[in-house]
Amino acid sequence: MKRSPVKITVVGAGAVGSTLAMRIAEKGLADVVLLDIYRNIAAGKALDILDASPVIGHEQGITGTDDYSEIKGSRIVVITAGLPRKPGMTREELISKNAAIVRDVAEKVKANAPDAIVILVTNPLDTMTFLAHKVTGFKRERVFGMAGILDGSRFTQLAAAELKIPRSSIKALMLGSHGDTMVPVISQTRVSGKPIKDMLKPEALDRIIKRSRDRGAEIVGLLGTGSAYYSPSAAVLPMIEAILNDTKETLVVSACLDGEYGLKGLAIGVPCRIGSSGIEKIEEMPLAEEEKKAFLASAEAIKKTIELL
Repeated sequence: MKRSPVKITVVGAGAVGSTLAMRIAEKGLADVVLLDIYRNIAAGKALDILDASPVIGHEQGITGTDDYSEIKGSRIVVITAGLPRKPGMTREELISKNAAIVRDVAEKVKANAPDAIVILVTNPLDTMTFLAHKVTGFKRERVFGMAGILDGSRFTQLAAAELKIPRSSIKALMLGSHGDTMVPVISQTRVSGKPIKDMLKPEALDRIIKRSRDRGAEIVGLLGTGSAYYSPSAAVLPMIEAILNDTKETLVVSACLDGEYGLKGLAIGVPCRIGSSGIEKIEEMPLAEEEKKAFLASAEAIKKTIELL
């Protein structure tokens, strides 16, 4: 595998950040700077990932550090730093602690990687995305969050298991908050091209939607400490690849709105065309009346958390 000369920084060497760093390197997408306030943890995990490279067969470099000067020249900075949820804790309860962390990181990214595209993973995702946009002062096209890709993946997995069909046959769409008020766009969800409403009874569909919303909390409860990391780290990759390869792919990301969908002053999950400059277009798609109401309710919930900032 040829070595990519691109540099990507992952801030936060916890489970999500280190797994993402491994995925980026092993796919040959970029050299990685894995940065954490605990330098030895970042350095140790970087060495461990590097030691696997001859086995996996990639030539990418990875550096573990606590020094923000090392992120200079990064094409993309992914912020995963923050406290994970504990059992019984909602994403919103994390806001006071994680806002301080994201604010500090965003200021240092602004100073050391002023041309980077910034992707947020820290929860509560939509609020932290809006905060990072404000603190960096970067154009909104260059600051967005991982949201609907993960939520859609969870829905797809559960629906495929219910229907006993390949996961690849389902095209799901999740908008709104990355949280308890996420909005499954059932009117646009297809199974081998057919509306999913024609394939599942209402009670089964409601059960899948509820479990999709609660999936993060379900995983937290099972783990006892920490939260999901395999699936969130995987969900960042399509965003990175769309930027690096300028694919113009439409992905649901948490974007800062300025009048789209009649909303402004918040970040929320919407379909966006992603290319080399980040968000190239926010796509306003038609929603069923119930979906529109749910989307606006989700926006109100996000606004309340933003007010806490």
